[in-house]
Amino acid sequence: MDEIQTVALETDPHTLWSFAGYLLLIVAIGIYSARFSSMGISNYFIGGRKMSMLVVALSAVVSGRSAWLLLGVTGMAFVMGISALWAVLGYTVVEFFLFFFYAPRIRAFSETHDCITLPDFFSARFGDKKGWLRIIVVCIIILFMVAYVSAQFVAGGKAFHSSFHTGETNGLLITAAIILFYTMVGGFLAVSLTDTIQGIFMVIALIVLPVIAIMHLGGFAEFYHMAAALEDGTFFNPFALGAGALAGFLGIGLGSPGNPHIIARYMSIKNPARLKMVALVGTSANFLMALGALATGMAGRLFYPEAAMLPGGDPENIYPVLASQHLSPILFGVVIASIFAAIMSTADSQLLVAASAVVRDIYEKLICKGKALPQKKLVVLSRLVVVVLVVISLLLGLMAESLVFWLVLFAWAGLGAAFGPTSILALFWKGTTRQGVMAGMVSGAVCVILWNRLPALSGLIYELIPAFLLSFTVTVIVSLATREKLAKRKE
Repeated sequence: MDEIQTVALETDPHTLWSFAGYLLLIVAIGIYSARFSSMGISNYFIGGRKMSMLVVALSAVVSGRSAWLLLGVTGMAFVMGISALWAVLGYTVVEFFLFFFYAPRIRAFSETHDCITLPDFFSARFGDKKGWLRIIVVCIIILFMVAYVSAQFVAGGKAFHSSFHTGETNGLLITAAIILFYTMVGGFLAVSLTDTIQGIFMVIALIVLPVIAIMHLGGFAEFYHMAAALEDGTFFNPFALGAGALAGFLGIGLGSPGNPHIIARYMSIKNPARLKMVALVGTSANFLMALGALATGMAGRLFYPEAAMLPGGDPENIYPVLASQHLSPILFGVVIASIFAAIMSTADSQLLVAASAVVRDIYEKLICKGKALPQKKLVVLSRLVVVVLVVISLLLGLMAESLVFWLVLFAWAGLGAAFGPTSILALFWKGTTRQGVMAGMVSGAVCVILWNRLPALSGLIYELIPAFLLSFTVTVIVSLATREKLAKRKE
């Protein structure tokens, strides 16, 4: 048997310069945004509700994708073929409707009640005088967000190591330092602006790379014939997967209404009337990135029939490998930048959400309840909290890598199950009660953890789906029960 040759990634000086230019741009945005973000805590965490349509559209979709799209979905398409499209279809459709129906309501409510964070929203909606609801929301956010940020740091370390042959620890530290700088200094404005630019990087890279690779195969007709003949036709069959896997893929979209860093974008738009246009722009970006990721993975499979030909035998390396073989060094630098863009656009957004939970929801609203606090002091404290969160995330990344990656697998599900059903009911059903929401949040989060860890259940379906349904059902049942008790007390 012939020995399988593994592709090696080589770094060209032009690639380094291209990537360095991207990093300088990100740092410059952080410096540019510093003055605006220093004016007050609303500016620091939601941009003073002054974000433009384009910024909201791209930052909302990009902050929710992370490296999962560029590495995970391309790797999935490499292995599964076109049936991987169901993994991206779910969230694309759900986020389209969120822009149209969910976003206008939470934007209007948040401005009327001066809500800066998701815990603010729940507390204002249900009159959380004792703060128990706020505490539950904050605990769930901190649990999942810090682990998610840590995993992004580790992913950045691995990407630096494979792209530029640095040690993984050095790469992790560099990734954390860059994210720390522009997030701490520039706040939400810097994060949203960089997300917008990074979204453009991702869209361009995911369109240019597969088109060039397919041209090198002989054109789109040749690509179709080769892909359709692979694995007895199942590689180009969108229904070549079981019902459980299909439902699980579609169910990924249920996480979108429960992820605070996406919801913060809805609160931040300057003109809510433009949310319909935001829906069109954001959905177009989602569609183009998803299509590019699928085409990249499928084209890569035709060039490298076996995963063993890729570095580490890992299908998730197909995106950088295909770019290194088919693009110029400068464009390869843009592709590497797009990987870091995906990592950073998620990590920075989650850092802000976690920091806001500590400063706004614990310190200002609970510890210093009723006291008038200087806005600039709160901003300084927020920046210090970002530093602390980065340090904690770094320690998790260095000391408990396996734990971090276990958590990140269900972080999207945990947030989605806890906050998705409860926030939807809070916005659209007047009968929702504080007790119902608290019970729904806890049951959703616990269900995700148990379902993920029990082998008998985890193999059946993606944990977000049963947890989302349970959270929704519990919220409704407990709300109906507590409404009846309140009505009897009033009588």
